[in-house]
Amino acid sequence: MSIHVLRFTLNGESRQVAVPADRILLDLLRDDLGATGTKEGCSIGVCGICSVLLDDEVVSACLVPALFVDGRSVRTIEGIAKDGELSALQEAFITQGGFQCGICTPGQIVAATALLEQEPGADEAVTREWMKGNLCRCTGYLGILRAIATARGSGPAEAR
Repeated sequence: MSIHVLRFTLNGESRQVAVPADRILLDLLRDDLGATGTKEGCSIGVCGICSVLLDDEVVSACLVPALFVDGRSVRTIEGIAKDGELSALQEAFITQGGFQCGICTPGQIVAATALLEQEPGADEAVTREWMKGNLCRCTGYLGILRAIATARGSGPAEAR
């Protein structure tokens, strides 16, 4: 098995790491770099639990070969907070009941962060469509939608 040296940015920091050619991004993040906020769910790219931002696009880390991050930027749940302060979205997930067991929460927050950055004026229909790739078995989604609406500034009433 050949080893490749990857140079990329992880949560704003330059990284260099040697990995075997068959390494997936999820394992690189969790096992090699200690970014354990990214969770493993289905391992087939369906549930969204392992969502990360690759050059600001939502991807399933369980499907992306680690070699694909060379020269690129990766942002995980650990990179959402700034200077130790939770983002408005993270705060809204807490205040609006956007989580219960917490397994899907990192992926939900990463995907919703991309939504708020790329489609800041998105209405509820666009939000629902955007978030459909992130499954949750606990909340029934209303708390998640309220959290996104609150972080957007349109308040929790939008997600009723």
